[in-house]
Amino acid sequence: MSPSMTRRGLLCLTAASAATLATPALLRAQDITMLPPSAPNRHNTASFRAQRWQDHFQHLRKGAILCDLDSRVLHYWSEDESLYLVHPSSVPMSEELTRRGYTEVVLKRRNPTWIPTPNMRARDPSLPERIGPGPDNPLGTRALNLSWQYYRIHGIDQIAKIGRPASNGCVGLYNENIERLFDLVEIGTQVRLL
Repeated sequence: MSPSMTRRGLLCLTAASAATLATPALLRAQDITMLPPSAPNRHNTASFRAQRWQDHFQHLRKGAILCDLDSRVLHYWSEDESLYLVHPSSVPMSEELTRRGYTEVVLKRRNPTWIPTPNMRARDPSLPERIGPGPDNPLGTRALNLSWQYYRIHGIDQIAKIGRPASNGCVGLYNENIERLFDLVEIGTQVRLL
């Protein structure tokens, strides 16, 4: 470091360079946080608290997914504990639309078709009957149906929904994150919405 460059100056220069380079695509690429299973229970740079699977599940057969609705984050542990993923998520718009407890993945769908639920149609009769695969599909590119009717973990059509109460009960992820999770998750993977 040159004598004229202080640590504070270097930090400001680094922060300014990072802000200049930051684009939504770059930021989304950094949203996947992989921690070793032995990582301490602390806050990471995105303020998501690392979780221990043992605090929520009795085993990791077929892996486990924890959807922390208050923190707006999804945690995934692989069966062999070699992989721990943390993804920011969208959450239900209201407590009335929220369901908490234990469920499991019962169906995996690539490029799903979205069909509004009867309750959604009652609240907004102008909704289309269905939206097929594509950029306007509210389910994004992948959907993991849960054992609770109409509840899913899925991709999104608008990236601004992530980190916000924006769904009718589901948990939404960036499409690149749900695509990775989709490839890892099995039918029967246990899920907890907390």
